[in-house]
Amino acid sequence: MNMNKWTMGLAAVGLVSLPAVAQAEEKLTPVQTALASTVISGYVNVAAQWNPGTGNANPPGFVYNSPNKQDAFSLNVVDLTLAKPLDEGKWSAGYKVELWLGQDANTFGTQSPIATTGDFAIRQAYVALRAPLGNGLDFKLGAFDTILGYEVHDAGSNPNYTRSYGYTIEPVSHTGLLATYKFTDALSANIGVANTHGPKINENANPPKAESYKTYMGSLALTAPEDWGFLAGSTLYGGVINGFSSTVVPGGENMTSWYAGATVGTPIQELKTGVAFDYSDIHGGGYAWSIGGYASFQATDKLSLHGRGEYLQHSDGDFTFLPSKVVEVTATVQYDLWANVLTRLEFRWDHSADGTEAFGGSSLGEPALKNSYLLAANFIYKF
Repeated sequence: MNMNKWTMGLAAVGLVSLPAVAQAEEKLTPVQTALASTVISGYVNVAAQWNPGTGNANPPGFVYNSPNKQDAFSLNVVDLTLAKPLDEGKWSAGYKVELWLGQDANTFGTQSPIATTGDFAIRQAYVALRAPLGNGLDFKLGAFDTILGYEVHDAGSNPNYTRSYGYTIEPVSHTGLLATYKFTDALSANIGVANTHGPKINENANPPKAESYKTYMGSLALTAPEDWGFLAGSTLYGGVINGFSSTVVPGGENMTSWYAGATVGTPIQELKTGVAFDYSDIHGGGYAWSIGGYASFQATDKLSLHGRGEYLQHSDGDFTFLPSKVVEVTATVQYDLWANVLTRLEFRWDHSADGTEAFGGSSLGEPALKNSYLLAANFIYKF
């Protein structure tokens, strides 16, 4: 039985099935054998957002909250991931390529210094390696996600649709080498070196630092053991990244980012809580810090409730996209009605706590306000 190469290629990655006779007669090529272990996944993230009030010229400055999303339907991002997982307990190699398409890809900002935006970004692209030393030493070499933060880049993995200010002032991505080791079930660590604080892929520190100056990072994670009762599985995480950043200060400057956070179980099995602290220091410039609290309640198999409260403060100068003091409160209802679809309704209130009228306004003479309100419906299809 003869099969065309396209059909054989789809079969190699598990997208179609071949009859047993065809599988016996057709021998996969080395390329097809390699593709057979590749996992394809991703999601489509869309939303509808309403901002009651006056004007959309100056929305709150948390990341991905661009002016064109105000009072509009949005295709936020399409994620496409190809990955070959590592094998357990032996020498193993794999890879991960994660691509973003859509307006959030431009904001993510990993485009190399010579590239344009074009609604496209390489979110991650690295070679993964495992050495069976002790409990297993893992490496990522290439472009990988930052090691800091309570929230992650994939919106569907966060308790809320909109992002926190802590996430906004954190680094995004790095090009370099990251090593991960799990000492015990309770203790694991990351240590790495990269070109810059990020996020631009293949960017180097400004001359004359480029030859020798690099970005260094490290983190520790503690996990409560199973015999700790309701605290079992709770985590305490801390990390630091220091290096050159070109994204905050024109021309770039050295920057240090600190993070400490925890997820904590409660005597109520369905209730989980968390806390996060972020501090970013631009050497010779300004600083910003935020502290946030999280709570999630799993009411039923399909229904969950999520809340976040946060306070941010920064010095004048380098974080001018934000008021010097901001308070935000976010409430999210998630109900998974359709298979593979995450469905959320969210209300958010941002308050300029330094007294400035920072939000809203327009060229039509609508005034800026101290308070901003957001109501959003978010749909994410995962495949």
